[in-house]
Amino acid sequence: MLELYHFGLSTCSQKVRLVLDHKGIPFESHEINLLAGDQHAPDYVKLSPNHVVPTIIHDGSVLIESTLINEYLDDAFPDPPMRSADPILRHAGGMWLKKLDSVVHPATGVVTFAIGPRPMLLQQPEEMREANINAIPDPVRRAARRSVIENGVQAPEFEGALRTMVGFVDEMEASLEPGGWFAGEAFGLADAALFPYVLRLDHLAMTAVIEARPKVAAWYQQVQGIPAFESAVSKWLPLPVLELFRQNGEAVWADVEPIAMGD
Repeated sequence: MLELYHFGLSTCSQKVRLVLDHKGIPFESHEINLLAGDQHAPDYVKLSPNHVVPTIIHDGSVLIESTLINEYLDDAFPDPPMRSADPILRHAGGMWLKKLDSVVHPATGVVTFAIGPRPMLLQQPEEMREANINAIPDPVRRAARRSVIENGVQAPEFEGALRTMVGFVDEMEASLEPGGWFAGEAFGLADAALFPYVLRLDHLAMTAVIEARPKVAAWYQQVQGIPAFESAVSKWLPLPVLELFRQNGEAVWADVEPIAMGD
């Protein structure tokens, strides 16, 4: 049995669960509540030294980094294949994954914590909040997290991060063929990886960003129509927290709209 350490709202957890469920791979679930700081628990850090999710354990081997996990799953469980046999399309898929990991994912963390869980985190005891921030190993991420929790969408890091996310959705719109998939003829690793970041914009009440890009909007609905969406994404969403994300997004939309929709 494969073991999965994950969190319902985590973009990286969502993309791994999409691959697991699309391939029909059963797993034993271990939920790690990122908002409560479970990722910093010593026993979990032994598995994931970067204090992040997801982590899988398969046949006694511990595997981290969601992009590498998904590539491993596609190799270890090749039916159905989720990377094209065409080397050019395979490279194109890898380029999407590389940009997600290096550019878009860090920006998404800034945008998320400036809006979604911020009021909830500010209600935590200061010692708990500071302990969780100080436990982030990367000093750049640690400083950004403190800044956005303290300052919200007025944090100096916010505007650039949101422009990065919106610009990436523009790249997706320019690349997509109507009714098509990214980097292949069927739902694949690139789609599983890209989807959670568009979903995050929706969850933060930035649905207008998606709707303004018709090919991305159609693809977004297309992914929600695959069987794995319900079991890999919807099933794990903590609905009260998700409702807070939406409410908090709506509350700051007047400040966010000029950046998200173009000023």
